[in-house]
Amino acid sequence: MDIEKALKERHSVHKFKSKKPDWRNIIESIDAARYAPMAGGNYTVKFILVDNSEIIKKIALECQQDFVGTVHYIVVVCSKPGRTINSYGKQGEVYARQQAGAAIENFLLSIENHGLATCWVGYFVERNIKDILEIPEDVNIEAVFPIGFELEKKHTRKSKIDLDSILYFNSYKQKRMSIQKN
Repeated sequence: MDIEKALKERHSVHKFKSKKPDWRNIIESIDAARYAPMAGGNYTVKFILVDNSEIIKKIALECQQDFVGTVHYIVVVCSKPGRTINSYGKQGEVYARQQAGAAIENFLLSIENHGLATCWVGYFVERNIKDILEIPEDVNIEAVFPIGFELEKKHTRKSKIDLDSILYFNSYKQKRMSIQKN
């Protein structure tokens, strides 16, 4: 995998081909998520791969976004922060969320590497999806990912935010690197 290429080409997709992806590529992408950093060795991220079309339709309704229901597979990413909370107190909740984000990014890059497409869906009725998928109360749903092949490849990509608008040196708002004299 050319990591620079994957980072720059990965984007959210809302229109998918009807062609069914190989589920093994999705499993490999979930496997890539296991290599994300984890606080104290407490791996809290869980994945649910959904291929039942009726369940997919129900999840799409709870996301209130029709495109979610147009795929053959959905991955629901969850976190169970209990172990990190036991180890780190209230801060363990933050660590579990950070870990989920890192695992999701590994997953997304691997999805891109397999020639698949998705969209990070963060808007959904969590309680209802928990009921649909029988997710325990102590587990948080982090995101929903419809997985498929992009209907039409984008020829031009919107440029991302300029580096100068997000980078500071040594303190917030310091826009230039200090020249250190040795």
